[in-house]
Amino acid sequence: MPICARLGEPLQNVLLLRQRQTLIKDRLDASGRVLAVDLAREFGVSEDTIRRDLREMAAAGLCERVYGGALPLAPGGTSLIRRVGEASERKRALAVAAASLIRDGMTVFFDASSTNLAIARAIPAGMSLTAVTNTPLIAAALMDNPEVEIILIGGRIDRQVGGAVGSAAQREIIALRPDLCILGACGIDAGAGITAFDYEDAAFKRLAVQQSAAVLVAVTADKIGTSAPHAVVPAKACTILVVEDETSAISLSVFREMGIDVVTAKEKT
Repeated sequence: MPICARLGEPLQNVLLLRQRQTLIKDRLDASGRVLAVDLAREFGVSEDTIRRDLREMAAAGLCERVYGGALPLAPGGTSLIRRVGEASERKRALAVAAASLIRDGMTVFFDASSTNLAIARAIPAGMSLTAVTNTPLIAAALMDNPEVEIILIGGRIDRQVGGAVGSAAQREIIALRPDLCILGACGIDAGAGITAFDYEDAAFKRLAVQQSAAVLVAVTADKIGTSAPHAVVPAKACTILVVEDETSAISLSVFREMGIDVVTAKEKT
């Protein structure tokens, strides 16, 4: 584990630091969240010491710092092209559940996401809707459906994100009022909210949420309780959360308490 040695620390202290951060990582892997106050009490050190540990671990890519503690780093962070081939069957189940919630005549925004690409592919033939997207792959997936009007938001395509997210795209999204925003989420947590790996992507997503009457997020179980570096919106901004059947009921209860409609893929497949 790459742990930063603090300048001027005696070797014995550096070893203790390494051991403590290893234990913190173990706690994080086991529980999915750590709090600085609890770790300080457990290790007999100050909260400032623990916060410094967490900052160093975050810098090393071992966790994501959030208020009061840390969360596991959200999975992914690779290009959209690569993500399309990952967990395809799981995403297909989510897609069928999510697509069943779209109604004829809606204007729907499809955000850049491999799961959202699967949702676009799951739109039934003959459904009439206006599909807005910043993602060429999603626009191409909808081309064979003659009842779907496609609006492609333009600008420079960020290859990592898989869509246009810069200033041109931001200007275009604020001119639209979708009935439903199908938002891509790199991580989602009740406290940290919906997060993204890319700064401009997060800014674009915020605008898409603000312009939309409702927000749907479909995520695999490994994204729940994780965080990426850039905040998008609080979790309560999500109207509908579509999850895998295997997702922990305890994790989902927190979202339901926020008033979010939680739908499992099993319920709709």
